[in-house]
Amino acid sequence: MQLYNTLSAEERAQLIDEAGKQRLTLSFYAYAKIEDPKKFRDELFIAWNALDALGRIYVAHEGINAQMSIPADQLEAFRDTLECYDFMKGIRLNVAVDQDDHSFLKLTIKVRHKIVADGLNDDSFDVTNKGIHLKAQEFNNLLEDPNTIVVDFRNHYESEVGHFEGAITPDVETFRESLPIINEQLQDFKEDKNLLMYCTGGIRCEKASAYFKHQGFKNVYQLEGGIIEYTRQIKEENIESKFIGKNFVFDHRLGERITDDIVSQCHQCGKPCDNHTNCSNDGCHLLFIQCDECKAAMENCCSTECLETVHLPLDEQVKLRRGVQVGNKVFRKGKSEALKFKNSGDLPDKPLAKAITKNIRQKITVKKVLVGKGEHYYTKSKIGQFLIENEELSVGDKVLISGPTTGEQELTMTEIFANGSLCETAKKGDQVTFEIPFKIRLSDKLYKIL
Repeated sequence: MQLYNTLSAEERAQLIDEAGKQRLTLSFYAYAKIEDPKKFRDELFIAWNALDALGRIYVAHEGINAQMSIPADQLEAFRDTLECYDFMKGIRLNVAVDQDDHSFLKLTIKVRHKIVADGLNDDSFDVTNKGIHLKAQEFNNLLEDPNTIVVDFRNHYESEVGHFEGAITPDVETFRESLPIINEQLQDFKEDKNLLMYCTGGIRCEKASAYFKHQGFKNVYQLEGGIIEYTRQIKEENIESKFIGKNFVFDHRLGERITDDIVSQCHQCGKPCDNHTNCSNDGCHLLFIQCDECKAAMENCCSTECLETVHLPLDEQVKLRRGVQVGNKVFRKGKSEALKFKNSGDLPDKPLAKAITKNIRQKITVKKVLVGKGEHYYTKSKIGQFLIENEELSVGDKVLISGPTTGEQELTMTEIFANGSLCETAKKGDQVTFEIPFKIRLSDKLYKIL
């Protein structure tokens, strides 16, 4: 029986586009005693694969931690697969603020030692003796108490683009690092201060609150459902947001905007910006903040060294990636001497700028003619490939790329490759490629603006 993915990300994206169904990005977790995580993992894979559910899920003897994308019309059927297990009956599903049909393109369920790497010996304290859970308004109320200390239990690259006002934001790369640092920093406040904690979806605080109560903190509180649930509640109940900026998320979107405040800078030029980029050099993939201008100038790279590397022949790039030490550099989280404006730790509460928010589904009203359709899905936002079905496309033409996930994107043709060769004009039947600063989907249409 198939218990693994058989489709590439590109093939999966094509199937999603062809299905034309809305998908929901959601997350959930549950601490529970699971006797046989491998058997549990296989049962989930069979059930979720049948529903076309995708995502990244960790299971362990201590429970489950999941970030997923499911067809919206399969939500109840998906809930039924959870209800089969007593510890997941009535479980809260944190639904994403922003939806993207391509948030996950594989179903990956891994058996781990722990569902969150915390470095704790769970036998040394009572993990069920957790802090008091607070809803959004309760959390806001306690934030305003001068006797409260609020702590962000996320990593530096998460808190840098958004955090609660006045929060302590540890300069750490892992949850494991943050626990001893925060414990040491707050030693003098165990008896008389309210320790208020939060994270993305609540799972880190479940363990952290019990740990800090074990360490002697008397008044421990946690944000129920994390930033994701907080955002849902403030929108539904019209509550003031005490969170400023973006909530970092771990799918390809890399962030959900909570408020239009920009509290971080482009790591390369210092311009107010909160958009993360993974360096295009496959031997680097550094996660960092990059504005549109630097993205275009640096071709999604974090340094001149990586920019030079991506222009080398592929076989030379592969040679440079060999070796354990080189491999250890891949997928670092935003710390490099090449980044001049990286900020960590003590972060500003005042916005540096306001984001221009727009509805990507809003139609751009221009006179246009259909030229072709998307023909290939690239996981990196560098190349668009289209099949020309009508008209001609020439250098200098203004075009509109439109799709249910891509939205409406305008650009001017500066360079066109037809059937692999550089040309001035592409004709009907040609397969054309050109550089774009975003990802295209197979559902996207290419229009020429008249």
